[in-house]
Amino acid sequence: MSNYFKFLSHQLKGWPQQNYYLFYFSLGCQVMTLVSAPITPLTILTFIGTTLGVLCVLAINAAKSVNGLLGVISALCFIVVGFSAKNYLSIGEQLAYVVTLDIPVLLSANWNVNMVSKIRKFTGRTWVVAIVATLVVYGLSGYLIGALTDDPRPWVDAISFAICLTAGVICFLRYNNQYFWWIASGLAQMVLWFISFRQGSATLAMFINSSIYLINDILAFTVSPWYNKRERARLVAEEKAAAEANSDDQHAFGLDH
Repeated sequence: MSNYFKFLSHQLKGWPQQNYYLFYFSLGCQVMTLVSAPITPLTILTFIGTTLGVLCVLAINAAKSVNGLLGVISALCFIVVGFSAKNYLSIGEQLAYVVTLDIPVLLSANWNVNMVSKIRKFTGRTWVVAIVATLVVYGLSGYLIGALTDDPRPWVDAISFAICLTAGVICFLRYNNQYFWWIASGLAQMVLWFISFRQGSATLAMFINSSIYLINDILAFTVSPWYNKRERARLVAEEKAAAEANSDDQHAFGLDH
């Protein structure tokens, strides 16, 4: 257990400075939103979910696999928030994140080893597959959620779900092109939660959270190792040094025993 907490601590270090600045900015906005309205169990749950959710996307931005643990906890919070707002596909969205991003990270030892060195890019074929998959999921989910539930915003809910589901799969496969989908998902979620807020179905915190996600996605094109070759090389060297140090520690432990 102590080794796991050591691993988590390591995963929260070495991020681009801009990531930390964005987290504290987000935290300040969410605190102000929380205290400016009546505090209820739902608003507290929203605050916890948005705070951990921002940490999760910033971890992905920094190519750190701690997003697995953060993602599962924030997803549980967002599922309750989505159900209360009747944005039912946002529940599916969170479950998709857990399946494509969180559980594989938590269960796969390979994913957690120098993940930044495994980043790759789309080919022309994968661009077509990703776009077509997004459109197919949008059409099917929008029709089904509108026909089977009382979701008041089925097609807005569906476009957010389709983009986010595809982005999660692309991220799991370690393609940096995921950030084109994440930017689109940030915009779609901002629209979804703003409409939900205007219709009295959600707090403003979810709209703010989506806007922070969007800023993070734009930031990824500049400082994230997914795109910044210098930052990628730095992290590869850092992870290699950490692995060597850990190997030396284990060797010394074996000699002592």
